[in-house]
Amino acid sequence: MPDLKFENVSITYRTSGRNDRGEVPAVKGISLDLPAGGTLGVAGESGSGKSTLAMSALRLLPKSAKLSGRVMMGDTDVAELSFGKLRAVRWAEASIVFQGAMHSLNPVRTVGWQILEALELHITDKWKTEKARKERVKELLATVDLPAKKADSFPHELSGGQKQRAMIAMALACEPDIIIADEPTTALDVIVQKQILDMINQLVTERGISLLMISHDLSVLATACERIAVMRNGELVEVGPSYQICTDPKEPYTQQLAAAFPVIGDPASRMKPVTRREQTPRDPNAQTFAKSDEVLLQARGLNVTYHTGGHSLRAVNNVSLDLHRGEIMALVGQSGSGKSTLARTLLGLQAADGGSAVTFAGKALPTKGKALKDFRKEVQLVLQDPSAALNPKLSVYESVAEGLRVQRYQGDERARVKAALEEAELIPAEKYFGAIPQELSGGQRQRVVIAGALAVQPQMLIADEPVASLDASVRGEILSLLLDLRKNLGLTALVITHDLGLAWNIADTVAVMYQGEIVEQGPTEEVLLNPQHAYTKRLLAAAPSIEEARA
Repeated sequence: MPDLKFENVSITYRTSGRNDRGEVPAVKGISLDLPAGGTLGVAGESGSGKSTLAMSALRLLPKSAKLSGRVMMGDTDVAELSFGKLRAVRWAEASIVFQGAMHSLNPVRTVGWQILEALELHITDKWKTEKARKERVKELLATVDLPAKKADSFPHELSGGQKQRAMIAMALACEPDIIIADEPTTALDVIVQKQILDMINQLVTERGISLLMISHDLSVLATACERIAVMRNGELVEVGPSYQICTDPKEPYTQQLAAAFPVIGDPASRMKPVTRREQTPRDPNAQTFAKSDEVLLQARGLNVTYHTGGHSLRAVNNVSLDLHRGEIMALVGQSGSGKSTLARTLLGLQAADGGSAVTFAGKALPTKGKALKDFRKEVQLVLQDPSAALNPKLSVYESVAEGLRVQRYQGDERARVKAALEEAELIPAEKYFGAIPQELSGGQRQRVVIAGALAVQPQMLIADEPVASLDASVRGEILSLLLDLRKNLGLTALVITHDLGLAWNIADTVAVMYQGEIVEQGPTEEVLLNPQHAYTKRLLAAAPSIEEARA
């Protein structure tokens, strides 16, 4: 079984076109080693160079990349391999679990076909015949806890966790010695995340596989890796045992990464998201807002049933909740629990079953015509992935102004767009007017999405996983922004999340959803520190914690 070594590796990207910046360094003089059978985590934010470094292990970098230094697999310099030998190394000696399972799986091929493809390209004595290869597919699916019949499923027919398991099965197909896992649990709910991490740990232990795992979350790496290396701006900041990196980091940047994910129950992080961004000065005489007793949005006996192919599925079952003006409520639960369906129904995008009652500001939710259009101005949606939510061809100004034009805003459009961007803390606003999404960071893109929602001056935001795809420090910035919007504008927010740490960070109240029902709700401290329902306890137990690194 070979070691994997990076020896003084530097990687630059050649740029051209309108954003030509010459040679851009992505990795600067990195030296790291992954011993045979060892586990190494690489932590860092977007743009730190961690994925570029990992992709260089199998020469998967684009043509615009230039590498200096050496990447050694055993005694072999990967750069010197012919294409035929490199193809033999990929899958058979080292394989990769890519970050986005939905984007990495072929949407028009079944999962079984895609696993078979790797086995057919790398035939060994163990799977020489077609029958043996099909048996191998069943064995691999069983290894990742998927039923054999899922081999006949297309990717869109699988949940997020199942797609990620299928990716891991593909990575294991040819019995590699090294697995590189690039953010394998990003955007998965806490229970599925724990299942994936437990499964990776088990495979590493039982099979002696070497694991190189990439993440921006130290608590995730702490549960799977013996050592952690921290990268920033292409450079190695700190490397050491997981216990030391997570609980006694030496470098200020590592300390910031560790602090970015709150510990539930820690008073220091309650209503105080960690952010490196300086607070925007505010008029000391300006009015401040807090949660009031007035009920802004109310649901009673809310049911939503989907009817497909002669079957009925109750997605939301007898839900009742009150959202007060100025309140931030976290709606938590794993994927498939009905959170997004409930949100769509509260927005008037999904019809509720007969007998359901939803009121906004004391009036029944409108279902059509001008009344519905006016309601949409009062309640705005912030989508999960800012990259997907923004039109890549529209400037920031056009994206923010779009809602105003739909609502036929009669005032000064430019002034309102400017005000919305400033409310979302993109200052000076004029600097961003002409920018397109590709020119912005992840946090800036999410702020543009929020500005687009704020442009029509709503009373309430419904935010669907607003920080799931963002880095540690950027996550803190966006959560701080939501708290500031409540304080400065009196905004009410329903935040949909599977992240209990987020609820501890910013929510006044928590509602826990399971199989379409609200199984527990109340003040955040009560629900998270003294849970009554078994499912809430299960969610809390599944949440990764840096404290686990001490074990």
